[in-house]
Amino acid sequence: QYTRYGTVGLAALQAYGIAIGLENWGNVVIDPGWFFRISAVITLTGGTILLMWIGEQITSRGVGNGISLIIFAGIVARFPQEFAQMFEQGRTGAISPMLMIGILVGTVALVMGIVFMERGQRRLLVQYPKRQVGNKMFGGEASHLPLKLNVSGVIPPIFASSILLMPATVANFNSQNIPDWLQTIVTFLGHGQPAYLALYALLIIFFAFFYTSIIFNPEETADNLKKYGGFIPGIRPGKKTAEYIDFVLTRITVIGAIYLAVVCLIPEYLIFHYGIPFQLGGTSILIVVSVTMDTVAQIQSHLIAQQYEGLIKKAKLRGARR
Repeated sequence: QYTRYGTVGLAALQAYGIAIGLENWGNVVIDPGWFFRISAVITLTGGTILLMWIGEQITSRGVGNGISLIIFAGIVARFPQEFAQMFEQGRTGAISPMLMIGILVGTVALVMGIVFMERGQRRLLVQYPKRQVGNKMFGGEASHLPLKLNVSGVIPPIFASSILLMPATVANFNSQNIPDWLQTIVTFLGHGQPAYLALYALLIIFFAFFYTSIIFNPEETADNLKKYGGFIPGIRPGKKTAEYIDFVLTRITVIGAIYLAVVCLIPEYLIFHYGIPFQLGGTSILIVVSVTMDTVAQIQSHLIAQQYEGLIKKAKLRGARR
């Protein structure tokens, strides 16, 4: 509930900033003033609330993460236009056929790399001791605790790009009277600039560790293992297990953070330094691939659950007939 209120408040604040920016941006607004600002805030905030509601409805029906699917749809809707523009430039000779082939091959390779890394896991062996109940022996089984290489998902690139775009957004609100120091910052943080690429990579790595620490608690995981009698061979249950899980998680998060930074930086560098016309960056492709994999996995789990329920019903019917 607090997340909803925070999102609505942030949307209203951003909508007011957009209204001010439109008023200061030439002759875009015919009748500037408080009526335009209030109507813009109501319209943009209402649209945000509607999208949040649609996303919650999608999530509640088990199709996948609703908000992620909405973002996914917005990105995929741009694919035909981007490809059509690229092929048109190839037809007119603006770009060479070899460059087009290189873009397509690079995109396929990038997608394959994302799929490989998103499915990568570090499995910790968990052993359960044997216990005797009456004349029967239970337990003694082994399982695995899977730790993904990229626990944080697509959140770090989204947060990093949002922060880096903030100076340019503030400058656009009053583009005619911005101070020199802000103009210098906007210039240094332009797409493709070395400062932008360096800060982008650092912010992605920071948010990868920060978000992982929020959504995964090693102490809670260790307590749950201890509660059910599970333990990692060679590690004492409790605090030592939590420290070991945190040790492993920190090291695989380093790999995941570097992977996110590379995936997001390579397209940015190629687009703005070599003039590659394909304008969909690594963040967009990362979101599309990740959301597709998560959605397919959830749909498959629902299908398996339905098949299992069908088998149980058939077994009950056979038992009733007998």
